[in-house]
Amino acid sequence: MTKNLDLNGLKSIADNYDLFYIDLWGVVHNGVNLHEKAIAVLNELLKKKKMLVLLTNAPRPNKTVQNFLEKMGMDKLLRDHVFTSGEAALNYLKKSYLSKKFYHIGPPRDFDLFYLFEKNKCEDIDDSEYLLCTGLFDDHDKDLKFYKDLLNKHITKKMICTNPDLIVDRGEVRELCAGSVAMVFEKMGGEVVYFGKPHPEVYNQSIDNKNKKILAIGDNLNTDIKGANLLNFDSLLISNGIHRNEIKNKGIQDVSKEYEAIVNFIQSDLKW
Repeated sequence: MTKNLDLNGLKSIADNYDLFYIDLWGVVHNGVNLHEKAIAVLNELLKKKKMLVLLTNAPRPNKTVQNFLEKMGMDKLLRDHVFTSGEAALNYLKKSYLSKKFYHIGPPRDFDLFYLFEKNKCEDIDDSEYLLCTGLFDDHDKDLKFYKDLLNKHITKKMICTNPDLIVDRGEVRELCAGSVAMVFEKMGGEVVYFGKPHPEVYNQSIDNKNKKILAIGDNLNTDIKGANLLNFDSLLISNGIHRNEIKNKGIQDVSKEYEAIVNFIQSDLKW
């Protein structure tokens, strides 16, 4: 049974945990502004000497996201806790793919993920040895059929996906993410290596989480909550995130069953 924390706040359970994995987009900010009450939660956790990771499925290195959060007004003390799916992917690429040619699927702004080996970037997908998917092209950001046609002759190549999210809300606008392209590729028979929630690698790279009592907080059942379930962490779903309409219409019990996810706690917005 999912317990609602709207009345008593996170403070009512915080002492039960050593480590908090907290999603950024949809929990701490909406892509445009920081959520002040969520920032207050982060500061309270630090006061209590709790361990926390601001774990995000952003297909960029840690530093890029930290700079983005600085522009939003987040203090350095909090920014230092950021770990991204892009950072986890970059560590893997430097070990295994540094000299291989790749074709980049995603917007030009994501170049900082591969600037160390940009010389291996192919302009023609036919020349590539693997596919690096960080998102959608700016001029094809709503049409998944475009990617089906693009990838049709390349399903024997491995795709590295640096953001397993299917969608994200930027302010009031819903956008497709790299995970949507990867899903198209998988349905065609292609192999995808994912970096980011719900896959264990990004959690384990971010911090020493052994023998810790852990709470994962996020707004996405497919990534934040499934990741917690896979790793046997407790979970807190923020219901005013991407599932807000589903939860409003059907209730959390039915929605969590649909997604085959276990939600221990729910809160409208992250509040102390």
